[in-house]
Amino acid sequence: MMPGKRALRAFFGIALMTGLAACVTVPKPFFDPGREGKRLVANLPPPRLAVPPPDKLFADRKSSTDFARVMTQALVSQSLPAVTKMTSQGDWWLKVVPEKTQAGIVSRFTIIAPDGKARGHIDGPAINESQWKSLSEAARRQFTMEAAPRIASLLTGIKAEAMMADPNSLKRRAAKIQFLGVQGAPGDGDISLSRAFMTSLPDQFNQITNKKETADFIVDGRVKMTDGPKGTTGKSSQHIEIIWHVRDKAGKEAGAATQLHDVPSGSLDHAWGDVALAAAQEAAGAVRQIISAYSGRNNQPLPKDAH
Repeated sequence: MMPGKRALRAFFGIALMTGLAACVTVPKPFFDPGREGKRLVANLPPPRLAVPPPDKLFADRKSSTDFARVMTQALVSQSLPAVTKMTSQGDWWLKVVPEKTQAGIVSRFTIIAPDGKARGHIDGPAINESQWKSLSEAARRQFTMEAAPRIASLLTGIKAEAMMADPNSLKRRAAKIQFLGVQGAPGDGDISLSRAFMTSLPDQFNQITNKKETADFIVDGRVKMTDGPKGTTGKSSQHIEIIWHVRDKAGKEAGAATQLHDVPSGSLDHAWGDVALAAAQEAAGAVRQIISAYSGRNNQPLPKDAH
């Protein structure tokens, strides 16, 4: 085995770190563990959420409208495609009202479905009624704005419930993935990486399909080799970049995982061997994460007290 392959294989098999947000960094991919190597980008927005000015939260229309606009901005910052508007047929919308409880006044945020039914709610902390009346408009606005991250979680739970009830959702069946192969690798890399990926990817939650019409996701790999500078020993090197693209059935990019490494020049010009298997195993784990994050199949339904 050539030195370049030995160095590459030494860092294969490291477990993929978890914890997805809009972007996930995997700090120990198959290459030099001191460099950032894999970035998964996944974004799954819920349906558009209308945010009308609340009727009872403020004393005048301008304050209510200002609140709706600021709330919309806060929800957008949580990756929710919210829009300030009066509700219309077919909208999901956010209802905000002050509720009098034994503990005081709480701001109740309720998600209303297009059928007009409340699908879930959260409450802000209770405030003494006299204190609530004395709050300035700005303070009341800020007080309610802190609910934006919890509203985002509420929508996630609502979607998870819908997926649980749908026998065709990815909570109830495995994702079907069409793999288009790998292109651009030197030597036998295209074939070796493709074979290894098709062997590594399938599990109880993900299946390979050859039928585009039934595929939930489409995956392909692209390899790029560029010449690098000579190292301290005077030997030339090459920079290898492998990008694994994941798209949904409509062709929208669900995410991408990138693997990077510097190798001695020519070390991958022939058989890739174990290097292909290790790279494909790592890529398969990243692709599974992207699909899970994009589809929301791992999201938890709402707790009973949120209904």
